[in-house]
Amino acid sequence: MKKMLAILASPRTEGNAATMLDIAVGMARQKGCEVTYVDLYQKNIAWCRGCMACKQTRSCVVEDDVKDIERNLKECDLAAVASPTYFANVPAPLKNVFDRLVGAVMDDNGGMIPKPLLSHEQKYLVLVTCSTPPPFDRLGGQSTGTVKAIKEFFHTSGMKRAGTVVFAGTKGKCAVPLGVAKKIEFIMEKI
Repeated sequence: MKKMLAILASPRTEGNAATMLDIAVGMARQKGCEVTYVDLYQKNIAWCRGCMACKQTRSCVVEDDVKDIERNLKECDLAAVASPTYFANVPAPLKNVFDRLVGAVMDDNGGMIPKPLLSHEQKYLVLVTCSTPPPFDRLGGQSTGTVKAIKEFFHTSGMKRAGTVVFAGTKGKCAVPLGVAKKIEFIMEKI
């Protein structure tokens, strides 16, 4: 059975990012995947201390819920991250998780270029919401900044991108458009 790690990086559990993630999770379950759902805002995750101990241990030395996220990330076939755009970037809890996982996903102790520690067989899905309407979400670097931050983490870790779906212009919208849902379903069908 394939495993999916679904990470919600939004404080709005009924919001558009959560709905986009729910679509991907529903498709994964239909295909028989075992899904681990992580709501970052409900987890006990301390801030990165910048101690760099993880570079030696290949795991963060702080004992909290990041250990479970790390284990699930290493074991998953697909990681799906749903994130709103916070001033052209990911929300602080997601950025913090990326910082806390750096020692587990890449080795930069032996050379100039980081060595990925995860597998190219593993895939990741990027799901992003942005209140800025299109095309200004891209032209102004808003949604593209969020997508770039997520892609950089997973690409550096060695994982292969399965796809990216952006729902821009979310301000005042309480439902994911059919076209956005269909894009998520199309990507999930290929996985």
